Amino acid sequence: MKNGDLNYVEFKSNDLAATKAFYTKAFDWSFTDYGPNYTAFETRGLAGGFEYTQEPIENGVLVVLVHDDLLTAKSEVKQAGGVIVKDIFSFPGGSRFQFTDPSGNELAVWKED
Repeated sequence: MKNGDLNYVEFKSNDLAATKAFYTKAFDWSFTDYGPNYTAFETRGLAGGFEYTQEPIENGVLVVLVHDDLLTAKSEVKQAGGVIVKDIFSFPGGSRFQFTDPSGNELAVWKED
């Protein structure tokens, strides 16, 4: 993958069990659980996952881009007019930050460990 490529799509879910049951039944998706609050899918053309939230879901999709240097990517996002809404943080398998573009769309940029 090259810097800036679409890499992952992340959805919100208020009920992971119901979400998994729906996509399994409707589209034959399979999932890998990463703790009680996250489940992922990989074999549907573009990898993605569902994150549990108790908050009302307004914009339930997070598109994730890949980059090999998060500090550079963060600087470039800011210089282009983006606003960092979650600073760089680590999670199992990598780290990422989240930003909004000038239209208010929230995206993330991640780097694999």
